[in-house]
Amino acid sequence: MSSSGARSPADAIVVGSGPNGLAAAVTLARAGLSVQVIEGAATPGGGCRTAELTLPGFVHDVCSAVHPLAGASPFFARANLAAYGLKLLTPKVAFAQPLDGGRAAAAQGSVEETAGQLGPDGHAYRQLLEPLVREFPGTLPDILAPLGRKVPGHPLAMARFGIEGLLPASVLARRLRGDEARALLAGAAAHSMRPLTAPLTSGYGLLFLMIAHSFGWPLVEGGSGRIIDALVAELASLGGQVETGRWVTSLDSLPAARAVLLDLTPRQFLAIAGDRLPPRERWALGSYRYGPGVCKVDWALSGPVPWEAAACREAGTVHVGGTFAEVARSESDVAAGRHPERPFCLVAQPGVVDPGRAPDGQQTLWGYCHVPPGSDVDVSGRIEAQIERFAPGFRDLILARSVRTAAAMEQYNPNYVGGDIGGGAETLRQTFFRPTPRWNPYRTALPGVYLCSSSTPPGGGVHGMCGDWAARTALADLRRARQP
Repeated sequence: MSSSGARSPADAIVVGSGPNGLAAAVTLARAGLSVQVIEGAATPGGGCRTAELTLPGFVHDVCSAVHPLAGASPFFARANLAAYGLKLLTPKVAFAQPLDGGRAAAAQGSVEETAGQLGPDGHAYRQLLEPLVREFPGTLPDILAPLGRKVPGHPLAMARFGIEGLLPASVLARRLRGDEARALLAGAAAHSMRPLTAPLTSGYGLLFLMIAHSFGWPLVEGGSGRIIDALVAELASLGGQVETGRWVTSLDSLPAARAVLLDLTPRQFLAIAGDRLPPRERWALGSYRYGPGVCKVDWALSGPVPWEAAACREAGTVHVGGTFAEVARSESDVAAGRHPERPFCLVAQPGVVDPGRAPDGQQTLWGYCHVPPGSDVDVSGRIEAQIERFAPGFRDLILARSVRTAAAMEQYNPNYVGGDIGGGAETLRQTFFRPTPRWNPYRTALPGVYLCSSSTPPGGGVHGMCGDWAARTALADLRRARQP
């Protein structure tokens, strides 16, 4: 990695060094291209960095913390990142959701193991998840690919997933009766950052449950930044370079290259493209919608969170929000522009599998809740009240905290527009036409310029597939350009 110095011309320039930008760079370099990555921040990583945010010796994930999609990603499966020191640690319980009275729902191990804890809903859970999990090895590559561009490899299995996944989670939940099973679906579906009455929210819930039963929800030993370290190391082994501390304000400022890939959302692309884009493209990109923001909190704790439910004490991820109705109310409030009094919170506790993140006997804790876009309201008190509700005595363990509001999240990473960590609203339209209605969503109106951020399919998450698909598009175009 370098921050200055003369360079020979590169075949490809990648702007942005998040997981997608680096995945694009690695894919291009594996194909034999010389690649230069340009990053504005002082360190690479985008939404995948690790730092001491609270007290010395407490190692926190600045943005992403738990990586269900990294374990499932075809791009990561092809990369031997373990050779560069990356180690995924999988908790016994993928995720749990506490309920009042010391109860909890937990996604762990096989479908059968989880269903066995759901009482009268066990049969319905098996009926719903068993075929989807059985078919998941065949459907996963198509789920993590641009939709509608090719016939799926397993069309009947994809149709089964699509029929269920298109439903609002509120409709799918009618098949379940008990609080535990319904809460399990609610927590997984709320990763969509959409009201649970919106189409496709079932798809998010089912996908994350399928991953839980197939791969688990791993964390990275030593922190999420190790993913970036491994990608940068592989890129360097292929001759690629990463330049940090250089903000790109115009496409015209970039070195000449055969391909330019942008790990940027439509808003940043519009800003640096200037008047080079035709009016219709500018209008389409300007119409792109962003989702809610997040208010994120990191804690240094004197000990483990004292969850009342045993399953929560073994979970890498805890969905804190109560019943299906409570989670649905929270997400509806956010969609209406309100800050929920009892927010749905995503909480990660790395110490369950990686105790080295904190001094002996102590813990780090990571969490956020959804808030209206651009919010500058610190809702850490509400998040802590929700955790205290299910883990009495939690507040007594807090040694220090670090808070980033949604507005501060955008200041930290301009790709988080309004604090949206997913790169854009997961609406029905933007699922099929992301970021604009175009047969190949990675190409832009500018020849040789491509988008590779989470604003392209398959969307947010640390999986690298947006970058991988964009790089494959660029390589195909370069091959065609060489043909007579």
